[in-house]
Amino acid sequence: MQANHHHHRSDLVRYATQAMLDRGLQPEFSDAVRRQLAAISGPGQDGDAAIEDQRHLLWCSIDNDDSLDLDQLTVCELMEGGAIKLRVAIADVDALVKKGSAIDDHARANTTSVYTSARIFPMLPERLSTDLTSLNPDQDRLALVTEMMFGADATLVNSGVVRAWVRNHSKLAYDAVAAWIEGEGTLPAAAAAVPGMDTQLRTQDALAQQLRALRHTQGSLELESLQPRAVFEGERVVDIRSQVQNRARQLIEEVMIATNGCTARYLAARGGASLRRVVRSPERWLRIVAVALEYGESLPSEPDSRALEAFLAKRHSADPLRFPDLSLVIVKLMGRGEYVVEAPGAAPIGHFGLAVRDYTHSTAPNRRFPDLITSRLLKAALSQSPPPYSMAELAALAEHCTRQEDAAQKVERQIAKSEAALLLEQRIGERFDGLVTGSSSAGVWVRVFTPPAEGKLLGGQSALRVGDKVRVKLVGTNVERGFIDFVIAD
Repeated sequence: MQANHHHHRSDLVRYATQAMLDRGLQPEFSDAVRRQLAAISGPGQDGDAAIEDQRHLLWCSIDNDDSLDLDQLTVCELMEGGAIKLRVAIADVDALVKKGSAIDDHARANTTSVYTSARIFPMLPERLSTDLTSLNPDQDRLALVTEMMFGADATLVNSGVVRAWVRNHSKLAYDAVAAWIEGEGTLPAAAAAVPGMDTQLRTQDALAQQLRALRHTQGSLELESLQPRAVFEGERVVDIRSQVQNRARQLIEEVMIATNGCTARYLAARGGASLRRVVRSPERWLRIVAVALEYGESLPSEPDSRALEAFLAKRHSADPLRFPDLSLVIVKLMGRGEYVVEAPGAAPIGHFGLAVRDYTHSTAPNRRFPDLITSRLLKAALSQSPPPYSMAELAALAEHCTRQEDAAQKVERQIAKSEAALLLEQRIGERFDGLVTGSSSAGVWVRVFTPPAEGKLLGGQSALRVGDKVRVKLVGTNVERGFIDFVIAD
């Protein structure tokens, strides 16, 4: 199965482009989009006197090292009695991308940016998503700000939404911030240059850890997914590295979950419909019960997120090496997330995995269309204007966004497999340590540790069970199809 020639980054771009087309996604922008883009002269403007000026606050962004589409900023303030006021600013993309415009039509068609290591297919043109609608450092930008007051015990006291001008004072990256928080690195230069930013980050981190602990007592699931990313040197893939969970990623995750809950409740309180992100109570709960039983653990016969989280926490502690594979099994059995329309006054479906009743996607309008929809709904609610979407429109969009997000994830997974095959195609005959991750009538699958990659084990190995450690030899790759073949090493 080994290819006749060595593949390069350009091959991955070609495969990714074709995968987009095969899945009903548009890899390129139309001429109409380019014409509209050329007519945009600068960032969004609005002379509404009700828009607050919050540019003086110590806003910062924390994202991946290479992220340029900055959707959110955070800032917090210590109040009396240990309370904390947290503000989260979300880019007002709608200020430049109007409903029904050519750019909006493209965003609506794809509904999400598609991220592959070889090429990013942005939902919005990069001149917008990485510049004019991005919350870039030292730039004045329009934003929707969710303001949340938390008690000393991190319980939410009240929240609201306002429109505001904001300014990013420190563009920061997850790994550098986490290293400093965890005492393994120095304060990043972009934070050190702003007096008081170190205290800001410490306060945000402390609140996030409280919120995280509180969520898990309520049954929010702690799952661990492997998110390998190819590392390029020019045209060559030189490594694949898994994204490491750390305190800075947890910080942003917690404040985003809090924001998404507050925006959902804000719309509901004003009698408006909303586009919710839900994970239904698992229909295959009894299969999850059976999985737990394989580990000698009993779960209730009815879906119970607290019991499932306790089981997962125990397994993570007992066997961190195999926990990502158990997480994947549980995610598949829980079922996919989906978008649904929630009518005013309707009983919320909720998000089983996060153990929350009210949840929408609102924090990434540069890269997710549902978040742009939510921005428009929020702006209409704030101005007491008619909603920009009818119930029928929202229902159709919910179904479309779910379908396109699934398609985008399939493209990303397909190309991630091709990236791993490309890296390994020059290592035929080498031996690797790994774990058995799957076994069925279709075959046995193995995940090797370094580099993190999964492939098929050739030659019936019926005695192997999921979780077994193995040493394997690489015997073939197919970069275009993302196939990697192993045999048991002699």
